[in-house]
Amino acid sequence: MSSAKIPVEGIQIRRALAEDAPDICSLIDASIRGIGGRYYDAQEIESSLTHLFGVDSTMIADGTYFIATVGPLVVGAGGWSNRMTPFGGDQATDVRNTGLRDPQKDSAVIRAMYVHPEWARMKIGQMIITTCEYAARKAGFTSHELVATLSGIEFYTKQGYTRQEKVDILLSDGIIIEACRMTK
Repeated sequence: MSSAKIPVEGIQIRRALAEDAPDICSLIDASIRGIGGRYYDAQEIESSLTHLFGVDSTMIADGTYFIATVGPLVVGAGGWSNRMTPFGGDQATDVRNTGLRDPQKDSAVIRAMYVHPEWARMKIGQMIITTCEYAARKAGFTSHELVATLSGIEFYTKQGYTRQEKVDILLSDGIIIEACRMTK
């Protein structure tokens, strides 16, 4: 995968489809290892890839998950949700809750944001989060929240999110992933 000076206009954002799941899985693995690996140790990375980070098929089915592509390459992904689930892929069963949020009183949740490390700092994350926030506003939500990994805090702060509190995510194997709840 190469980012050889692709202009922003060469990056396409579209809704993710079920058949994109294998490419999204590869992206998540590369992103967590390459970008998350700067903030978490090897044991935390392996555990999080097994128990926490992965494709959320509900978001894809809801039409609230987007991918960034350059030609056939999936170089970024992210979404928003009106579900109660705060984070995690299908395998994160401890936090899965398909109940719906009420846009009159709840925030939309920005979720599952990943960029391939070779494509980092090319505005892909910004393009995806802008798409997500716009779609959530169209659905009636006026505020957003998320749980950021340590590697995402700086990015989300630049997007106007404010830190609320530290979150320790206890995985089923006893590993703790440090994160931060943020709002906008």
